[in-house]
Amino acid sequence: MTDEVRLGARDLSLGYGATPIVEGLTVDVAPGAVTAIVGPNACGKSTLLRGLARLMSPAAGQVILDGSDISRLRTKDVAKRLGLLPQSSIAPEGITVADLVTRGRFPHQTMLRQFSRADQQAVADAMAATGVTAIAGRPVDQLSGGQRQRVWIAMVLAQQTPLILLDEPTTFLDIAHQIELLDLFADLNAEQGCTIVAVLHDLNHACRFADQIIAMKSGAIVAQGNPADVITATLVEEVYGLKCQVIDDPETGTPLVIPRASSRLRARRQDPSRR
Repeated sequence: MTDEVRLGARDLSLGYGATPIVEGLTVDVAPGAVTAIVGPNACGKSTLLRGLARLMSPAAGQVILDGSDISRLRTKDVAKRLGLLPQSSIAPEGITVADLVTRGRFPHQTMLRQFSRADQQAVADAMAATGVTAIAGRPVDQLSGGQRQRVWIAMVLAQQTPLILLDEPTTFLDIAHQIELLDLFADLNAEQGCTIVAVLHDLNHACRFADQIIAMKSGAIVAQGNPADVITATLVEEVYGLKCQVIDDPETGTPLVIPRASSRLRARRQDPSRR
């Protein structure tokens, strides 16, 4: 893996048209760590990720990549350091799995360096890691939602960047594939030192797999730190309006959020005649 990449924002403001979503936000992504961005719907999680990935132009402030304003860097230079899985992606009509994954190698091509054996190996490794090798020849538009998601992730992995941004990567995946995928990114971080930033909806997944958590509400960061410090019953109620208990995960010791059951649900479960 290449040298460590540093990413952050300074007084960043982002929005759509005249509607501000994120205003005056300053944050640094922990290099060499897995960071999860969490928060309720429409709180600015995906907007922040899009801004960090240069998919949105700031209304004010800067995104800093390796000490430089990301807007001033060449697109290919950014693509060699930063891989992105957006929330929704559309593949060209009729493109096969292998051809789409191969596109992850385009940032590494030059006039003097065309597709090589190393590129072929990177594509093969990415497809194997995401379990899509067996469907390499199938058109992407004929796949299930879960299969398509794994193909897009394979394309990001084939890019082989030291920084990976993921917007809800477990969308469309069943629970087994969710855990398999999150394990994969944890392994990439541990073995290759990738810095990974993921928008996640599942707080328990975020606590189990992330080293750092950024909790957002209404376009602002309300807490940032390790899961044990950030995910508390008080914070969950403040950010989500959800009453809960937070206990230790029996597998990992990380915070495990248990939503409080309504009195009606508790009564129903405790009454044998209603089962």
